[in-house]
Amino acid sequence: MEQQQKPQIVKRLKTLVIGGKHNIEDTSLFHKLTLIAFFAWIGLGADGLSSSCYGPEEAFLAVHGHVYLSVFVALMSGITVFIIATSYSQIIELFPTGGGGYLVASKLLSPTAGMVSGSALLIDYVLTITISVASGADALFSFLPAHWLPYKVAFAFFGVLVLIAMNMRGVKESVLPLVPIFLTFVLTHALIIGYAVVTNLGNFGNIVASTRADVVQTQAELGFAGMFLLIMRAYSMGAGTYTGIEAVSNGLPILREPKVKTGKRTMHYMAISLALVVMGLMIAYLLYRVVPQSGKTLNAVLFETMTRGWGKGGTVFVLITLLSEAALLFVAAQTGFLDGPRVLSNMALDRWFPTKFAMLSDRLVTQKGILMMGGAALVTLVLTNGSVKYLVVLYSINVFITFFLSQLGMVRHWWQVRGKEDHWEKKLLINGVGMTLTFFILISVTILKFYEGGWITLLLTGALVGIALLTKRHYHNTYKLLHRLDELVNVAEASCPTLPQGVAPEKETKIKFDPQDKTAILLVNGFNGLGLHTLFSIIRLFGGTFKNFVFIQVGTVDAGNFKGIEEVAHMKAEVKKELDRYVNYMRCHGYYASAYSSFGTDVVDEIAALTPRILERFPNAILFGGQLVFPTTSFLSGVFHNHTIFAVQRRFYSEGIPVVILPIRV
Repeated sequence: MEQQQKPQIVKRLKTLVIGGKHNIEDTSLFHKLTLIAFFAWIGLGADGLSSSCYGPEEAFLAVHGHVYLSVFVALMSGITVFIIATSYSQIIELFPTGGGGYLVASKLLSPTAGMVSGSALLIDYVLTITISVASGADALFSFLPAHWLPYKVAFAFFGVLVLIAMNMRGVKESVLPLVPIFLTFVLTHALIIGYAVVTNLGNFGNIVASTRADVVQTQAELGFAGMFLLIMRAYSMGAGTYTGIEAVSNGLPILREPKVKTGKRTMHYMAISLALVVMGLMIAYLLYRVVPQSGKTLNAVLFETMTRGWGKGGTVFVLITLLSEAALLFVAAQTGFLDGPRVLSNMALDRWFPTKFAMLSDRLVTQKGILMMGGAALVTLVLTNGSVKYLVVLYSINVFITFFLSQLGMVRHWWQVRGKEDHWEKKLLINGVGMTLTFFILISVTILKFYEGGWITLLLTGALVGIALLTKRHYHNTYKLLHRLDELVNVAEASCPTLPQGVAPEKETKIKFDPQDKTAILLVNGFNGLGLHTLFSIIRLFGGTFKNFVFIQVGTVDAGNFKGIEEVAHMKAEVKKELDRYVNYMRCHGYYASAYSSFGTDVVDEIAALTPRILERFPNAILFGGQLVFPTTSFLSGVFHNHTIFAVQRRFYSEGIPVVILPIRV
């Protein structure tokens, strides 16, 4: 009795934390789970907007006393945001079902280039989660007593766990609680920047004169080349500002229909808000002659300087503004959880990583991907002790690998379709400028940060690329082994031709049917060599023992087909078609056969739900399933392959239902 109660307790706890199961038969499901542009701006735009908490500061401090040169850096940063955003808007148009850096590079350059881009993105998203949560913890603990600091890393650790739980519930439910935080940040920073500009309108003439004087002085000290390099270095040091812009194209599958229109609108929201905040903060630093202070961010110094004459209201406003920054940094970690698992699932579908990363939970989220990204972020947080200073060195290199490869792929595409596509010259120019900018920033950031710890990021990316290549080789070798079984399909089709479409098999042959006869229930996954090998083994081993054959196939809803009602409907039609082929084949050979199908995210759960209904009709039944046996096995077999039949056997063992596993040697 206690053993039965424990699973129920675990199930209730799971439902409480991550919610109940979604029904894929619900025709309004996709509408309920997807995001309109406003919510997408919050869920996917927080990463880009939160970079204004540290990107402008890095760029401003890099001018080394020549503060008025920051005007050029601010303008270049704003223009860069719009160029990259416009480039990615074209990617959204070209890839309406989702065109993240991985898919763009894979389709427009090569699968290997896409794999490199995807691997770089995965490392970057792990760092996005880590640095966002660590930065948020830093900002929050700056308001707390000093003796609380030892608990900062533990708090950040707990923050990642909370985000994992929120994302396990689903995209929309993880975004809705963040709306007040995001809007508070936007409103407070808009007020700060607007106040700074309006109250200093009369000083802009002096700023122009001072900027001209600073240019002359810097040119006299360093020469034109030296001044140019100083501006370019400051511009490159603020590269963290642009991370997150690609999130919309990566997250297109979770946007509301029409996806392209929603995606482009979201990109506009993100580009405008990010460019205005970045340029506004850098100009405000200049207007109020902000200088760094120990233990405070440059934003904190700016806010305190601006509100000095506001009294207690100013203190409260600064507190709310800085708390919104801290909270937004936590929100920014959402990008890593929204897009990281999606990139991982796309790569898993292409066999660069184990296919189980493409599976969805009953909440219709890539649960294993979320756990992987969250777990990697927790490890990184512990190893770096939550040091933002160290993490920021590791950050922002990888995203520019993806930026560059995506823009290079788009440039190649427009050149290949030149003359066939309307306005191809304009599109080529936009992506060409984007490619040049991102390549320059990639090289600059890599050189500047390499010896400071950037080499670690590149080493980790290289290691992930190596894992992807090994995984691909394993699946390729497995495919070659399985290809030998495909001859069975030709043999089966030759012995019993497929019936004309619309003709029911039971009308073609008169077959005696007795539900009390011995029945073989066979678990299959398509009309293929694996299923036929198991079927032939049953007939060979048991002779004429079984008179009835029942075929079960579960249509697995994964990241590959969970993109809309049409894809799910197509999957259902394919499953029915494959099962009909089995039924047709067995009836042609004088056996009674029928088929059952189910659709869901967990094969074992769906089989467990179907089987009682089948056993009620066929009481003398035995379940059969095939299992691949490779020439050599290792612990990695459990990583690359699901071994579903073993899970089914364990599930039915306690219920007294016999399950026979037949080996398939390849």
